Amino acid sequence: MANIASQKKRILRTEREQTENRRLTSAIKTYFHRLETAVGEGDSDSVEAEHRALVSRIDKAVQRGAIHRRNGARKKSRAARVATGAGSDA
Repeated sequence: MANIASQKKRILRTEREQTENRRLTSAIKTYFHRLETAVGEGDSDSVEAEHRALVSRIDKAVQRGAIHRRNGARKKSRAARVATGAGSDA
């Protein structure tokens, strides 16, 4: 543990930020699984709703800095492939 007060505060801040980033990235994975499940069921309305929710989560994570913008773009591209049915092997 650090002896310097500013470093102690920095350690606590890093833990808070890491927890928030983990929450955002975990939500993206959860919503991606939900999209894949909706595609498997074949309900086009739920696929569209899940895809919209996933893209929104990805955009929010990029905006907050939890993931890099290119990583977010790659995830949105992959989600679009899955949603249209072309990426059934993904």
